[in-house]
Amino acid sequence: MSTAERDTIAEPTTETPADTITTNRKQPFPRGFLDTISTGWAERPESIPAPRAQAPFAAVRRAALSAAFPGKRLVIPAGSLKQRSNDTDYPYRAHSAFAHLTGWASDAEPDSILVFEPAESGHDVTLYFRERADRTTTEFYADATVGEFWIGPRPSLAGVAADLDIATDHLERFSAAEGELVLDEDDDLTRFVSELRLVKDEYEIAEMRRAVDITAQGFEDVIRSLPDAIAHARGERVVEGVFHRRAREDGNGEGYDTIAASGPHACYLHWTRNDGTVVPGDLILVDAGVEADSLYTADITRTLPVSGTFTEVQRRVYETVREAADAAFAAARIGVRFREVHEAAMRVIAARVAEWGMLPVSAQEALDGDTGGQHRRYMVHGTSHHLGIDVHDCAQARREMYYDGILAPGMVFTIEPGLYFQIDDLTVPEEYRGIGVRIEDDILMTEDGPVNLSADIPRTADEVEAWIARVQH
Repeated sequence: MSTAERDTIAEPTTETPADTITTNRKQPFPRGFLDTISTGWAERPESIPAPRAQAPFAAVRRAALSAAFPGKRLVIPAGSLKQRSNDTDYPYRAHSAFAHLTGWASDAEPDSILVFEPAESGHDVTLYFRERADRTTTEFYADATVGEFWIGPRPSLAGVAADLDIATDHLERFSAAEGELVLDEDDDLTRFVSELRLVKDEYEIAEMRRAVDITAQGFEDVIRSLPDAIAHARGERVVEGVFHRRAREDGNGEGYDTIAASGPHACYLHWTRNDGTVVPGDLILVDAGVEADSLYTADITRTLPVSGTFTEVQRRVYETVREAADAAFAAARIGVRFREVHEAAMRVIAARVAEWGMLPVSAQEALDGDTGGQHRRYMVHGTSHHLGIDVHDCAQARREMYYDGILAPGMVFTIEPGLYFQIDDLTVPEEYRGIGVRIEDDILMTEDGPVNLSADIPRTADEVEAWIARVQH
């Protein structure tokens, strides 16, 4: 039943002309319905769970936030449903900071609010949300947004308190207070909770490994689907759809819109229309990541030869990008600055495009920080970004903590150099035009150096060709 259909019944009301804007489809409930809807239901026993695996880790995060803002009332909203069209909403996802601090992930309730109330020992923390309405209430059957007749059972205060190991209260009991700091309104609070995610804990790292493992399966699904994609007028959609199925079956969904960019579309960095053909002889760039139910996401890119083998020029470009990725990985060491990872990749990119006659200056001149940058025409994006509960995690962190920050154990970030020679770029020799390549892996910093979490997904040109042959036969 569509949302439009399920909204056509409601309790009797006295309408004004303004009311008809939203009630012109509604019909009154018959008296017999109203007299019987609350009766004849079996008892629904309360089930109190043990704390979830993330609960103790979230408690440590809350303690860190409390210590950073003594005496301040802190308000962390989960966020509300977002309208897609008329009376249809987007799938709900709680604010990342809220999920990080509570452990409430894909199952979080819209409009929930986490509150830190100043106390002698630091803060008393309470999670406010809209508790389930029992079957004696009109909400149960008449509210298509939250009524359990429509959307299924909602969690109870007691159940969530036990699950998350946080005190809970009904949303109606929350009230704003003068001088409180609210997430996304107060800069210091917003910055702190973002920087709190720069170093991942044991639970987060395990979830990111899980997301990468599911994503790897999604890429194998994509390879199996290539013959179907070739046969379809919008083959890129076939690739997108196949990955979506894996993401929804084994995770919460995608962590971001999948890029399935075939042929010249691979030269557009954020090609998400995915409405093009998939043609043998071309490359297809697939940038996709599964978001686990915990909301932690992978972010992987592989560039695949549609026919199973690279041409000589495609291989040359591909292996250059891999060379840049390997240089960036080698530069990632405890104590170096985050930007040095990017700089290492750029040295390879500049050297190769200069070698291929694409630069009006030498590679060394292009790398000059003040007057150079000519090589960036073919790779305008950065090599790395932090990764976690957001695909671009820690986005509100200060520059000195992010781009100029020092690599530390527990940080997780991408390495994703690329080369993009657009089809109409006259600075590029004709044989290179229309080729776009990116290789992206997810990297965990440890005391012993970087670990490539996605290393089991083939990377070299030879490995990719063998991978396609194995999966498709």
